[in-house]
Amino acid sequence: MSHNETNGEDIRFNREEEDDDEGDGRGLDAWERVYADERSWESLQEDESGLLRPVDNKTLLHAQYRRRLRTATSIRIQKGLIRYLYIVLDLSRAASEMDYKPSRMIVVARQVEAFIREFFDQNPLSQLGLVTLKDGVAHSLTDLGGSPESHIKVLMGKLECSGDASLQNGLDLVHSLLNQIPSYGHREVLILYSALSTCDPGDVTEAIQKCKSSKIRCSVIGLAAELYVCKCLCQETGGSYNVALDEPHLKELILEHAPPPPAIAEFATPNLIKMGFPQRAAEGVISICSCHKEAKSGGGYICPRCRARICELPSECQICGLILVSSPHLARSYHHLFPITPFDDVSPLVSNDPRKLLKNCFGCQQSLLNPGNYSYHLLATSILFHI
Repeated sequence: MSHNETNGEDIRFNREEEDDDEGDGRGLDAWERVYADERSWESLQEDESGLLRPVDNKTLLHAQYRRRLRTATSIRIQKGLIRYLYIVLDLSRAASEMDYKPSRMIVVARQVEAFIREFFDQNPLSQLGLVTLKDGVAHSLTDLGGSPESHIKVLMGKLECSGDASLQNGLDLVHSLLNQIPSYGHREVLILYSALSTCDPGDVTEAIQKCKSSKIRCSVIGLAAELYVCKCLCQETGGSYNVALDEPHLKELILEHAPPPPAIAEFATPNLIKMGFPQRAAEGVISICSCHKEAKSGGGYICPRCRARICELPSECQICGLILVSSPHLARSYHHLFPITPFDDVSPLVSNDPRKLLKNCFGCQQSLLNPGNYSYHLLATSILFHI
């Protein structure tokens, strides 16, 4: 009887523990407790203007510090304005893991969409393409092009995970696609890798050496853990290798590849490039578009060399091969060639002479004395800005 009573007490005691766990959230999984105990509304506060700002700005300040550290230089670094980048997406079964919510595949697709828009905003003269890895095969999702909407539309319609990832097949495919790029263009590959292994039909080191000999700069962002083969790939080709800790960190790592890297002059040969500045086609005129090989009415641009019609800029004429751009594209690329002088963190309250105290931001004329404003001093002038 005593043994049975003891079992009954143990059972009742365990049930009471389970009830307590369900009440305070301890019965949840680890990832569920993170969101349950997050209390995101407590990390916001309202400023004087009525806007909600985060209480803890460590993440924001760290991202701004990394951004200034990349761009802060007093010397002029030669950078290429024409980049040919292939984004290789790992859509193997490892991309369906749910450590990133709702899954790695959805998070990567969302961040790649933001990166494509930022890439063409920073590099209006460059071109981008998409490659997927699944079922042990590499597929070319989109060819090199300068239209962000076309890449995003195809990407969102092909989100399926299956099989294993083959790094060698992906490198062989991008090597065959980028090997035809002219010498003045910079060849880059950005790999978003989710798997912890690679299923290759041969020796992957041979593919790495081919990319190195063709001056293809390969960078990898891992979503699971560091892999030795990916580290060797980046070291041999001069790229960067990072492993994302969470979704904000993944977004930061991907967006770091939007501006041209400082070492781009080592991979691209300086050369004079012929470019054409096409005029806008007349509205209501029906003509055959050289891009889509079909008749269209209204809009488009006319190539100044062969008079062929194209739909959008920048692009390459399908008839004569002339690079077609507009003057705003060159103007937006100008800041990569001549970067502004770096800023220093200063405090507007530190001043021995009260008459020299600058109380307002030079840009928006708001007060620099408000708490939470971080001021930056332009070395070339005596101008203060705030963020």
